[in-house]
Amino acid sequence: MFVRRTAFALARRTPGRALAKRPLSLSMVRCDKAKDEATTLGKIVSYDEVKTEEDLIPPGAKAGTVPTDLEQATGLERLELLGKMQGIDIFDMRPLDASRKGTLDNPIIVHGAGDEQYAGCTGYPADSHTVVWLTVSRDRPIERCGECGNVVKLNYVGPTDDHHGHGHDHHGYQEPKTFADYVKPEYWYR
Repeated sequence: MFVRRTAFALARRTPGRALAKRPLSLSMVRCDKAKDEATTLGKIVSYDEVKTEEDLIPPGAKAGTVPTDLEQATGLERLELLGKMQGIDIFDMRPLDASRKGTLDNPIIVHGAGDEQYAGCTGYPADSHTVVWLTVSRDRPIERCGECGNVVKLNYVGPTDDHHGHGHDHHGYQEPKTFADYVKPEYWYR
């Protein structure tokens, strides 16, 4: 009885790799694959050298090492890391101007590179109401907070050529009508 329990305990503690050894041919293939990957690794480019999306593909880590964030980050995350290495905040994460209340004549400017940008309004003076999220877009660049009347305006800083056909029919999609669609034209903002 004691011998049987000991055998089961040892079997449970024995790693699976020790029980089923890998054939030598598979090890050779893996070594060749690692050697091929090591020769195709790219180089790390600086923020100024990024011209195309292919420049945002990382070189990866060397075989047998753990990759750093810079070696494995891709796309926008990689662009952000390269910018931070040179002291550039590419997403401009500074808070919006809260020293004044935005008006239709002098709105709070929100920079955005996409078709739509969200801005959180906490009122004027700051924190006078809970956060109200305002959506400004290229179609509707000005938005007013329903709680305090603060006005924000989108300043589009994205590419000038729009490959998605902005301003045209987006595959049959039409934005739903809101109360603002029924306001008389003389009450519209400029």
